[in-house]
Amino acid sequence: MAMSAGSAEGEPMMDINTTPLIDVMLVLLIMFIITIPVQTHAVKLDLPQNNQNNAPPPIQPVKNEVRVEPTNQILWNGSPIDLTVLRQYLDQTQTMNPIPELHLRPNAQARYERVDEVLAVTKRANVTKMGFIGNEAYAGL
Repeated sequence: MAMSAGSAEGEPMMDINTTPLIDVMLVLLIMFIITIPVQTHAVKLDLPQNNQNNAPPPIQPVKNEVRVEPTNQILWNGSPIDLTVLRQYLDQTQTMNPIPELHLRPNAQARYERVDEVLAVTKRANVTKMGFIGNEAYAGL
């Protein structure tokens, strides 16, 4: 370690030069950081899997809506189905207590034959609580 010379008055200066000490400490700090092993911290979680194969049929206990679209598509509570699945859902609703209402909402541009097929399936399923929704769309036709 070096010491500086005295001042103009002839007194010796007694301060230590700390620059080399800081350099050595920085080198030791860098070597210490490099030699520390990398910490691999992981939390293992079992996330829920999307399993739609075992999903129950989307039958509501109070009311269910069947829509007939202009593209000849039948929608049960918003999800597309065919006439066979419609019959299965209607049979399941007839076994529930209390029996949920069925709301039939045909689109104004839907083909009459498709609406007639849906009505025939509901009649064969012995649906008694059924109503037409959206009849005001036909007022101007």
